[in-house]
Amino acid sequence: MVLDFVVIGVGVMHYLIGNYTNKENAKILLAGYNTMSKVEREKFDIDEYLKFFKPFFKKLGIYSVLIYFVSSLILDETTSLWVWTISITVPVIYLAIYGNSNRFKNKMK
Repeated sequence: MVLDFVVIGVGVMHYLIGNYTNKENAKILLAGYNTMSKVEREKFDIDEYLKFFKPFFKKLGIYSVLIYFVSSLILDETTSLWVWTISITVPVIYLAIYGNSNRFKNKMK
C-alpha cells in the first residue's frame, strides 16, 4: 500500500517536471544546460529540446504509474517494483543519450 503512494508520487513529480519546465527556468533546472557558458547556451536549441523534454517527462509520469498498477494486478509486489523500476530507468537512459546528441547543439542564428 505504501509503495502505491510512492509510485504515484514519483509519477506526479515526473509529470510536473514535464509540465513546468520552460525556457526561463531551464538555466536553473536542466542539468548540463545550467553549466553551459552563455555562448554555449546560445548555440543550443533549447526550444527544440523542450519540445522533446516536456512530453517525455509527462509520458514517463503517466506510463510508469500505469505500468506499475497493471503489473501489480498480474505479478507479485516485488516483481511489480522491478518492472516499474525498469520502466523508469530505460527511458531515462534514452533521454540521456538522445538529449546529448548533436541534434540540439548546433543551432544556427
